[in-house]
Amino acid sequence: MSVLEIIKSRKSIRKYSSKEIEDEKLATILEAGRLAPSWKNKQCWKFILVKNKEKIHQLALKAGFISKANFFIKDAPVVITVCANPKDSGFMNGQHYYLVDSAIAFQQMMFAAWEMGIGSCWLGAFNEKNVKKILQIPENIKVVALSPFGYPAEKNGLYAKAVKTFAGSKNRKSLDEIVRYEKW
Repeated sequence: MSVLEIIKSRKSIRKYSSKEIEDEKLATILEAGRLAPSWKNKQCWKFILVKNKEKIHQLALKAGFISKANFFIKDAPVVITVCANPKDSGFMNGQHYYLVDSAIAFQQMMFAAWEMGIGSCWLGAFNEKNVKKILQIPENIKVVALSPFGYPAEKNGLYAKAVKTFAGSKNRKSLDEIVRYEKW
């Protein structure tokens, strides 16, 4: 599959099969993140890989921004959280680059996973305080995002369908709407 095919076909998965992810595939996913570009090559990110079912269940119950909004992650075999120390990155033009760097790394991980048939779902609406407590993340470290990873289940449940509709996941603006040439 070409990179563009991966980009075009990738979608957020909110229902996972019980099949475990092979260790070599997890290593490939993590390696894709490690190889991402970053501000002055600082590589400010840290990835927390969680396979422990009880910890995943705690994240499912308590990590949602609004109550149990991320409860669907309970069935995922793996949850990966990307964190960063803002002091290990740069700041320019009002932009904290730890956010950019971590996002690039996480997206590369999701693309690598998708190429191997493993789904994910970027979670940005989370309770950082609860995630830090569950994963014992130091106070000076920022949680940028987390995602379940797993093989997609055969059929999406009602929850997954409702969230997909709410999020407008299939709606993409045309190039004419987002590209400007030579000036704004």
